Amino acid sequence: MRYFLLAIGYVCILLGVIGIFLPIWPTVPFLLLASFIFYRCSPKAHRWLINHKVLGPYIRDFLATRTIPLRIKIISLSMMWGSTVFTLFFFLHNRWLQAGLVLGIILVTIHILSYKTKKGNNKPVNMPE
Repeated sequence: MRYFLLAIGYVCILLGVIGIFLPIWPTVPFLLLASFIFYRCSPKAHRWLINHKVLGPYIRDFLATRTIPLRIKIISLSMMWGSTVFTLFFFLHNRWLQAGLVLGIILVTIHILSYKTKKGNNKPVNMPE
């Protein structure tokens, strides 16, 4: 199970790195998920990720400020709702599954909006170790 979780963590890192270069793809959620997974299954991998020269500041910034930049909130919610609406109309025809999907997306939206919006510079900060 440990190796499976490590593999999932590294896939999350890959998806997060793609988000650095692709403007519509989120970075921080994937890096936070990888950090959480590594924290649970490999302290060594977790330390590596948190202290990484490029990826670490994204995670440390969120953990320090508990804020999400407005741009990231807009992109995340737009992508989530857009893909949900697309799925509802073209792929999911069972009313109960549709209701479950809508309920889930509403809960995720509430969760994202519950975080304060980061003001000013949206670049990650470098925190002292």
